[in-house]
Amino acid sequence: MAPSRVSPDPSSSETPLGLTPKQIASFQRDGYLIIPSYLSTETCQTLLSKTHELLTEFPLAEHPMTRFTTGTDEDGNSTSKKHVGDDYFLTSGDKVRFFFEEDAFDTQTGKLNKPKERAINKIGHNLHGLVPEFANVSHAGDIGRRNAAIARDLGYRDPRLLQSMVICKQPEIGGAVPPHQDSTFLYTKQPSAVGFWIALEDATVENGCLSFAPGSHRRAPIKERFVRNADNSGTTFEPVPEERMWPRGFEHEQPSDKKEEYVLGEVKAGSLVVIHGNILHKSEKNTSQKGRIIYTFHLIEGEEQYDTRNWLQIPDGPAAFTKLSGKA
Repeated sequence: MAPSRVSPDPSSSETPLGLTPKQIASFQRDGYLIIPSYLSTETCQTLLSKTHELLTEFPLAEHPMTRFTTGTDEDGNSTSKKHVGDDYFLTSGDKVRFFFEEDAFDTQTGKLNKPKERAINKIGHNLHGLVPEFANVSHAGDIGRRNAAIARDLGYRDPRLLQSMVICKQPEIGGAVPPHQDSTFLYTKQPSAVGFWIALEDATVENGCLSFAPGSHRRAPIKERFVRNADNSGTTFEPVPEERMWPRGFEHEQPSDKKEEYVLGEVKAGSLVVIHGNILHKSEKNTSQKGRIIYTFHLIEGEEQYDTRNWLQIPDGPAAFTKLSGKA
């Protein structure tokens, strides 16, 4: 399959409510779906402006300087290198917090080698609940209704929005993200996660666009999940029982050891990418002079059990995860 190039200009088409039968079939076949022109240029600019405001105004004085690390190797396997898991990270589920790029620090002094607004890897994990501009493209208003319609078309009965992030992919230092599956990190007793990934700037091969292994959601089970240590002192990966590696009622293939082939997902600003929780996807380091700011949020099925050992928790528990009803 040839790599996809940049999607059509955001002004070239209108996005209908929900998905067409062709789009549903494409998502079921490939495990991801690119919808160009999902957000207008004006909406993208509003979100970018808010992002730059957040990056500029957050205070460094009391920040623990938490760095975002994945804890996996280039093939997506867990390693001895720890995934980010300090208290600042573990208590971010109901807050807006800032996580640094690993390469934003001087290796000798340990101090930032970039201005703080050019050093952040991501902002998370409750933008949808605390920042109105992001709520309006998540669960509220007209776009929230469109998102809810898509969730229904994907089979959700009670879609719950549990986390949201801005990922900056900073110029020159934006770190590579190895192959991974979102349901590893947002696990329900039968996997049910889906990501909504929205490009606020053009995402290209030069600045670290996504890449996907098409169809891998049907042959790649969720073999491990990301959980808190028993004493809440950090995080670890633990095995998933074989009977809980696939979404409920999901028709899958036999797992294969064959090396996956990845396809580029280059998109224009305003594009939405819907990402199945089992699909293997990745992105390369951004060594260019251009950033690649995106906004993403994740859904789970509210009728599936969300474990209390999962890394992301909020004070009122999973029942308080935001409903994506299309009515707000």
